[in-house]
Amino acid sequence: MAWRTEDDTAAFAGRLAASPAVRNAFIALHGDLGAGKTTLVRHLLRALGVGGRIKSPTYAVVEPHVAGDLSIWHFDFYRFDDPREWEDAGFRDLFASPGLKLAEWPDKAAGVLPVADLAIRIGTETDESRLVTGTAHTATGLALLRDAFP
Repeated sequence: MAWRTEDDTAAFAGRLAASPAVRNAFIALHGDLGAGKTTLVRHLLRALGVGGRIKSPTYAVVEPHVAGDLSIWHFDFYRFDDPREWEDAGFRDLFASPGLKLAEWPDKAAGVLPVADLAIRIGTETDESRLVTGTAHTATGLALLRDAFP
């Protein structure tokens, strides 16, 4: 699909948030710097009901959020380079717990991350629009694809 404006990103995030499958999904976000991964996450968190400031976890690696009874963890593995951090930080436990997990730069933690339910790739086109593709790896991912990709 193509996102021509940020409103298109917000509309996609709204469809994703409305999917019952999102509550226990792991969504991996791929794309170059500036492609819109964090923007998508912010729109998704707002659509799920997260209030207040939503900051990027670039330096903290993970930012926790709560929307009602839904626990959400937003990971940014851009600066992740030591697999020992995975165990030391308790990420294995977070991924094993119920809730939504969103990971930017998942390739940087490929050796330790579980398989994503849904991988979303955001590419920047020459006209500044975004070309977005989704790949499901599980039944949860297939449900998200059906619900969020028209």
